[in-house]
This record gives sequence, C-alpha cells and structure tokens, in this order.
Amino acid sequence: MNLFAELGRRKVFKVAAAYLVVGWVVIQVAATVAPQLDLPDWVPRLITFAVALGFPIALILSWLFDAGPTGVRRETVAPAPAAPTAPASASASADAALAIPFKSIAVLPFADLSPAHDQEYFSDGVTEEILNALVKLEDLKVAGRTSSFSFRGRSEDLRTIGRMLVVAHVLEGSVRKHGDRMRITAQLIRTDNGYQLWSENFDGDLSDVFELQERIARAVAREFDVVLHGGQRLVPVATADPEAYRLYLQASDIFNRRDVVHLAQSVEMLKKAIVLDPGFARAHARLAAVYALRQNYSPDVADTTIANVTAAATAASALDPGLGEPYSAIALAFHSAHRFIESHEAIERALQLQPEDTAVRYWAGALPINVGYVDWGCANLEHALAIDPLYPAAMLWRGIGHVIHGDLERAESLFRKASDLGLAHAGLGMHEVMAARGQFQEAATQLARGLVMLAEGLSGEQLAILAQGAYGDAPARARAQELIDHIVASKPRWLPGAIPYVLLVMGETTRALELGLRLRSITDTLYFPRFWMPSFRPHRGSPEFRAIVRHAELTTLWDRFGPPDGCQRDASGEYVWE
Repeated sequence: MNLFAELGRRKVFKVAAAYLVVGWVVIQVAATVAPQLDLPDWVPRLITFAVALGFPIALILSWLFDAGPTGVRRETVAPAPAAPTAPASASASADAALAIPFKSIAVLPFADLSPAHDQEYFSDGVTEEILNALVKLEDLKVAGRTSSFSFRGRSEDLRTIGRMLVVAHVLEGSVRKHGDRMRITAQLIRTDNGYQLWSENFDGDLSDVFELQERIARAVAREFDVVLHGGQRLVPVATADPEAYRLYLQASDIFNRRDVVHLAQSVEMLKKAIVLDPGFARAHARLAAVYALRQNYSPDVADTTIANVTAAATAASALDPGLGEPYSAIALAFHSAHRFIESHEAIERALQLQPEDTAVRYWAGALPINVGYVDWGCANLEHALAIDPLYPAAMLWRGIGHVIHGDLERAESLFRKASDLGLAHAGLGMHEVMAARGQFQEAATQLARGLVMLAEGLSGEQLAILAQGAYGDAPARARAQELIDHIVASKPRWLPGAIPYVLLVMGETTRALELGLRLRSITDTLYFPRFWMPSFRPHRGSPEFRAIVRHAELTTLWDRFGPPDGCQRDASGEYVWE
C-alpha cells in the first residue's frame, strides 16, 4: 500500500492543513486578547500548548474516522495494488472484508428489458458510460469494466461480488428501450448486507441519453459525499446524433468481445458514425483501436494499418486531447510494425492522459514485456489488475511475467483464473507450467489452445500438430517438422508466428531465429517473451540472437531508452546479459 496515497484518501493532509490554519488563528487571537483582559501570562502559553497537543490527536482521528452522508464511520484500509491476484479469489477470507474501502463501487451490466431483448449492446454502452463517469470521482474506487461485466447472467451473492472486486457497493439496473424512448432504472446496494441505499427511474428519449447518465452518476457522487468541482460534468455529450451513438455502441460491442469475425463490420459502423458526426472524437478513437487490433487476425490489412490507425488517432486527439485510447492504438500498431520507439512514446503519452484506464495500463504492461522491459510491464499489469481484478488478458501477461521470473506457482494461479474467466488463449502461458511439471500431454493441449493468437491462417488441426511436435514423441516431432518445412517452402509473405514460437519451445533455437531473420510475421512480437525466459538464457550471447534483435529493431529501442532487464552494454556497445 502507498502510504502517501492512503493518507490522501483518508483526508489526513486536508485535516492537517485546516487544523494548522485554525490553530494559528486561535493562538494569534489569544495573544492579542489576553493583555486587554488582564489575563495571566500563562493563558496564551496554555492555549498554544493545547493547540500543539491537539494536532497529532486530530491527525489520528482523521486516519481512523470519516464523516459522510451516513454519519461518522470507522475508516478501512484500501487494498494494496501490488497484490492484484488476491481480490480475484472467490474464497477470500472474511477478514478481507475489513480491507474494502467504504467509498468503492462496481457497476454491474444493466439488464436489457427492451421488448425484443435485442438492445444488450445499448444497455452495455449505458453501463460503461456511467462506469467511466464514476472513475473521474477522485475519492471513489471503481472496479474495472471487465471485472464488473464478468458477472453478467450470474446469480452471485453480493457479498461474494464485494470480496472478489474489493468493493462495498454495487450499482445495478436495467434499460428498457422502445424506439427512441427509454427508461433507465438504477439502484445502489451495499454488498455486505444487500441494503438498498436508493433506487430511481430515469426517463427520456435517445437524445437525452447522456443527460440521464449524468444524473445517475451525480446521484452516486452525492451518496458518497464526493465533492464535484464547480460545473464539472461527469458524462460528456459525446455526440448529438443518436444514430451515430447507436453505431458506436454496436461497433464497441464487437471490439470488446474480440469478435474477430465481425471486426471488419465494426470498422464500417464506425465510419458511418463519423460521417453522421465528424466531431465524434470517441468514434475516431475506437476506429483507431479496431484498426490496430484487426491486423493481428487479418494479415491482409497489414499494409494499411499504420496509415489508418494514425489518421483515426490524430483526428480523435485533435477533437479530444484528453483521450488515452488513440495513443494505445498507435502503440499497438507501431509495436507490430517493429517501430518500437514510436510505440514506447505512445504508451507513455497514453499513461499521462489516462493513468487509471484499465486498457491503457494493460497495453502498457503487455507490450513492454515483449521487448524486454519485463519489470516495467509487470508493474503496469499489477496496476491494471488493482483497478480491474478479473481482467483475464492482464492475468495472462502478468502470469507470463511470473514465468520469466521463475515463479511458476503464482503464474499457474493467474493462468487458471484467466482460463476460468473464458480467455481462450490462456494456454499460451499454461503450457509453460505444465511442461515444467512434466505433464507434457497437457502442455501440448494447452499450447494448441494458446497458439490461436499466432495462427495467422493456420487451421486448428495444424496448430495441434505443431503443439504435439513441441511436447510429443519422435514421430509427433517429425510431423511438426514436416508441416513447418511445407509452410516455409510455400514462401508465405507472412510467416505464422506460431512456427518460430513452437521451434523455440522445441529447442530448435537456431532455426527459429533464422526464420525470424528471413520471414516477417504479424504476430512475431508474441514469441519475443520467450527470449527473456530462464531457459533461453544460454542463447542470448549467440551470434544468431544478436542478429535477430538488431534485425527486429529491438536494439534501436534499447539504444534510446536503455537496456532491457538484466542486461548491460559492454565496451564495444554489444548488449550483454547477466
């Protein structure tokens, strides 16, 4: 736990400043009035002594208690962000409840109560808008979107939700949309006892949606006694065009679900939204993010990705300079293109703009791990998991960080949780643990599942052959080598990243690096983390490895921002690992 952050949260600094001002005034008044009233000389000294004695007492009381709309209550300790895996366990002990701050909330996905039940994308958009608004409240801890949405359709006990997300309250509700008319129902509930603090209906039409969400967010702010500064608006009016907003929500639903089959459709939706409202900054930002993500699954768009992402991100930032998403999109696109310096700078800019955004923190964690900045990446992933403790993709990459550091137990725990939460490619990490435990058949199964992230056109059957070759017997290894030879002989423009990845797992390091030098892959950065694994340490001084890190432009990045973890430059300028 950060002591200064906790002192700020408990308002100790504010109390100290207020006490010193008031105390100084009291002492000055006593010193001025005492002679006029012929009071003994010891009276001003006694008052000064009393003020000084009361100062630490006031600080202790401000640490222990907080005054809010529900009266004076005992303060609680905020959860330490350095331990993101603890709140994700449903079996957390009852003592964990003591660590849940009172001013904390999860916004559960609002139910779609529309007549045809075909507006879930819209109710999700309403939920996310309210969540993003509450994040702006400085004194309020808000669980991340992924964690909150993981409870959709589950009849979990509120106490369980409170423990898992480390929150004392949930906001839940429903959206009933019929044509352009809508009713949003919201209720705020305590997780410890199920007590409903308030419930209200908000009626309007589609053009009122931002105003309705603003009213809900302000109602929550009032309940927690959170001070709003001046005319601060929590839910900005993103667009005045209802149809543009509808298209944005539909496209965002595809993006959030990583529905790769319909990513091209989401691009067209966002383009239409921008035609309807060219000033819709978030539509431009989401378009940049979809472009950046799409190339991982569709190599045929790789040639235009940088131009498309840059154009959309530039437009978004010009319209709303406070958005972090455009820079995260730039970071991902440039990272895949091996333009690592621009990617790194974009990550840093995104963190400056939206340091508490889960997606920003996630990309600031996953991408640096690929290029050797493992500790920095892991720190950002821990921050992401402190905000959003059930974020499966962040669990996967934080687990990979644990594997790199040799902590297989913690890695396995995170991989299993990510898999339980539905992350299809959690096997990209789990196979490492299974192999270390000697469970090679299970390792092959997990690897085949994980390789979908590096498939680039390979079928499920081909991925299974590669995985069995990595962990199977001699015939299985021979079949995998035959498949690799066949694919390489076809001279593909883009080599599936699964091939060098599997070769590295098989111990065919020289061939893996040689193919990496000759043939580019859209997803080759996803096998770079294997370079930082303990098992790869003997190969880091080889000519082949030095050649590929130069070829991949990794040394250009390191020259600019410093060597990767565990590495330094020798007198000749070569990077040398411990």
